[in-house]
Amino acid sequence: MKLVYAIVRNDNEDDVVSQLTRHHYSITRLSTTGGFLKKGNTTLMIGAEDDKVAEVISIIKQECGQHQKITVNMPYISGTTMVNYSTMPMTVEVGGAIIFVVDVEHYEKI
Repeated sequence: MKLVYAIVRNDNEDDVVSQLTRHHYSITRLSTTGGFLKKGNTTLMIGAEDDKVAEVISIIKQECGQHQKITVNMPYISGTTMVNYSTMPMTVEVGGAIIFVVDVEHYEKI
């Protein structure tokens, strides 16, 4: 038995949980903060048999993969002085997840 910790962006949480539930995985959600993803995030705790871990990770990758693109305005300084300060639109990739898989020494459902 393994415990999969998946730290996902809040934007991806509902999609990940929906797909994992559809595949009959039980999930515990924890609202978390931290520096991994630089945005609001959620930590998902998913128990899985050893042979199902690859499927869990695949579902997380499918829903959180770095595939979304958004355009944001980033500060841009033209030249060496602040006089020419303006914003320049940029396209950035978002998404992704941090995944930890740990062994479970003992599991009991009461």
